[in-house]
Amino acid sequence: QVQLVESGGGLVRAGGSLRLSCAASGSIFSINTMAWYRQAPGKQREFLADITSGGRTNYADSVKGRFTISRDNAKITVYLQMNSLKPEDTAVYYCTAEMKVYGRTSYDNYWGQGTQVTVSS
Repeated sequence: QVQLVESGGGLVRAGGSLRLSCAASGSIFSINTMAWYRQAPGKQREFLADITSGGRTNYADSVKGRFTISRDNAKITVYLQMNSLKPEDTAVYYCTAEMKVYGRTSYDNYWGQGTQVTVSS
């Protein structure tokens, strides 16, 4: 069984920082792109950033310059450093990864369970 487990969420004041982590585990053969999304109450899930296995990154305009995605391939973990947080960043944050697991010939998308981030004004 393959799992993605996020951690690092919590309550922070506006202007503060948080670092989210997402660790993958299980019978993983290979991982391509890893990404972070978020979903605020009453809103659709929103893309934030992704990073390829080679380290190339891509960001949504809403977080560019404030959030930084990185990954540690040895630890099979992706991170999201969030600085200058705003109340509108309040949401459940999810990580996702394109992974090929042993026994399958294709890559599939896997999602974590999410971690709550609340930014107070």
